[in-house]
Amino acid sequence: MWGGYDPLPSPRAQPTGWTRGFTEWCAMTQAGSGLRAVVTGAASGLGRAVALRLARDGARVALADINEAGLAETAEAVTAAGGEPLVQALDVRDDAAWAALADAVRARWGGVDLLVNNAGVADLGRVTDAPDAAWQRQFDINLMGVIRGCRAFVPMMTEAGGGHVANVASAAGFSQAPGMAPYNVAKAGVIAVSETLRAEVAPDGITVSVICPAFFRTNLVENSGAGSEGQRKAVQGLMDASTVTAEDVADDIVRAARSGRFMVISHRKFRWFWLLKRLLPERWFAQMRAVEQRRRGKR
Repeated sequence: MWGGYDPLPSPRAQPTGWTRGFTEWCAMTQAGSGLRAVVTGAASGLGRAVALRLARDGARVALADINEAGLAETAEAVTAAGGEPLVQALDVRDDAAWAALADAVRARWGGVDLLVNNAGVADLGRVTDAPDAAWQRQFDINLMGVIRGCRAFVPMMTEAGGGHVANVASAAGFSQAPGMAPYNVAKAGVIAVSETLRAEVAPDGITVSVICPAFFRTNLVENSGAGSEGQRKAVQGLMDASTVTAEDVADDIVRAARSGRFMVISHRKFRWFWLLKRLLPERWFAQMRAVEQRRRGKR
C-alpha cells in the first residue's frame, strides 16, 4: 500500500545536512588523533559491535562493563581493528565506579566526544505479577545507568563545547507490548531522559540520540531475570529470526552520532509502529489488546 515510503528517515540514509560533530569527526580521523568514545556494556553484543565499528575508524574507545573477561576479549578485538582501547570495569549502579571511569578517560585522553550508554538487562513480567526485584533492577541498570552515564560525561562535553550522547533504549519503550512491563517502563524512561537531555544540552553544542531497536540477536535473554521460561524462549525466537544484526544497529549509532539524528529505529516495521502509535493511539491499543488475547488463547 505504501510502497517504499518510510515514516522516519532510515538510519542508513544520509542526512541532508551534516552537523559540527561530523565535521570534527572527519578532521580528527584525518589527523590520526581518533575520536574519543565511551561504550558501556562493551563486553559483548551490541556494545562490542559499537566498539569495533568505532575502532575501524581509528577511534579511542573506553570499554566499560561488569564482565571483565568479556572486556578483555573486546579490547583485543578493538586493537586488531585499528582502535585504541581503555578497559575499565564498571557496574552502572555504582556512582564511584562511574567517577573512576570518568577520571580514567580524562587522564588518558583529556575528554570525551561520544558516549554510548548501552549497558542493559531484560526482565519480563506483567504489571501485577513482576516482582519488586525486577522493577528495581530495571530502574537501577537500564534507567539510572543511563542517567549516571550522562552525569559523568556530559559535563566534559560541555567544557569542550560539543559532543554526542547515544542512549540505547528499545522499541519496547514506545510500543509497550503486554508481558514486558518492567523492561517497557525502564526503556520508556530512557526515551524521556533523552528527549529532556536533548533540549538541555543543545545550547552547549551537544547532540543526543535515542536508539530504539526491536529484536536482534544478542545475549540479552541470557541476562534476563523475571519472566517465565516460555516468555524467554519466545523472545529468543524473535531475536534469532531477526534480519537486523548488532552490527547493523552499531552502524546506525555511528551514523546518528555523525548527523545528530535523534530518534533511531533500526527496524523499518517498527518505524511504522512508532508513527501509528503517535497518530492513532487507539488503533495501536487495539493491536496490543489483540496480542494479549492471543497470549491467553495459547495457555
